[in-house]
Amino acid sequence: MNFDLNKTQQLLQESAQTFFTRECPITKVREIMESENGHDSALWNGIAEQGWTGLTLPEEFDGLGLSYVDLAAVSEEMGRACAPSAFLATSWASALIAASGNADLKSKLLPDLALGESIATVALQEDGSNWDSFSIQMKAESADSGVTLTGTKRLVMDAAVANAILVVARKGDDLIVAVVDPSAEGLEITPTEGMDLTRRFYQLVFSNVAGEILASGEAAENALKQSIQTGIIIACADLLGGMDWVLKTTVEYAQSRQQFGKPIGSYQAVQHQCADMLLLSESSRSAAYYAAWALNEGDDEANQAINIAKAYCSEAARVIGNCGIQIHGGIGFTWEHDLHIYYKRAKSNELIFGDPTHHREKLAQLMVAE
Repeated sequence: MNFDLNKTQQLLQESAQTFFTRECPITKVREIMESENGHDSALWNGIAEQGWTGLTLPEEFDGLGLSYVDLAAVSEEMGRACAPSAFLATSWASALIAASGNADLKSKLLPDLALGESIATVALQEDGSNWDSFSIQMKAESADSGVTLTGTKRLVMDAAVANAILVVARKGDDLIVAVVDPSAEGLEITPTEGMDLTRRFYQLVFSNVAGEILASGEAAENALKQSIQTGIIIACADLLGGMDWVLKTTVEYAQSRQQFGKPIGSYQAVQHQCADMLLLSESSRSAAYYAAWALNEGDDEANQAINIAKAYCSEAARVIGNCGIQIHGGIGFTWEHDLHIYYKRAKSNELIFGDPTHHREKLAQLMVAE
């Protein structure tokens, strides 16, 4: 067991931090937030040039073939910068394709995704559904070219800039994943308003939309599970970067803000909150990186570790955000201060791939099964 990143991983993370400090300062983040679809081609191309869009994909598909720990190291820096991009959506979709076992579509889709030449997303959520496959109700009917899809998907990340959409549906009793062209006839894509402007979500309405089957049955179930686990690693690492930014920004403010003739950081109540923030941040780091390591190594405790990491990191980020805003006082609530951007990003990460309650329930099920 290694308790820190190795030298290569440290260099990778330092490179990512340098890149985002240079290419995505908070002024750039705010500029992208105000754009129509929350996407900046120059930033995306820069991320692709670094090879991060294919970080964990096999080398045979132009990926780098690195580990989930490497993926977490880069994702943490994206969270520290609060970088708006389609990285999470595309990484989730790429992982789903890579785990599908469909050799033809893997060869067709993965190289462009690995090189950042295309963007993909996954359409999973429906009314009343959660992050488990059994809640999927959208119907798929057989067609000459594959299937036709009818129904509605909600909270689909970055659908407006995607070149491919992976739709999770049911054909009879079997779960399927179908690849759909966003420009396909019968598909309507509508923006969904949300508080986190660094990520954009959309509602997709399908009316007999043609799709090509990527996976079905047990293969689809397994591929979906593996891809969601990849997404959770990214979300947890993203939370780590945001937590660290909030902690450091708050401590610096507590050291400089004067009240009654001395820094507010000299008051014990403020010190206690900062200490709690540090404890939560470091505990989250342990949970997130252990989950990434366990998943990469195929450890028996990987499933439990992933559920624990997502539940713990989500709640820790919320508490750290609350403390940060409280210590900043009135300025912490203003649009001009950057705290709210990180707070809203943390809330988005908390809900993506299941909230803490969902993952505690999953953890309980795993414990009962044992």
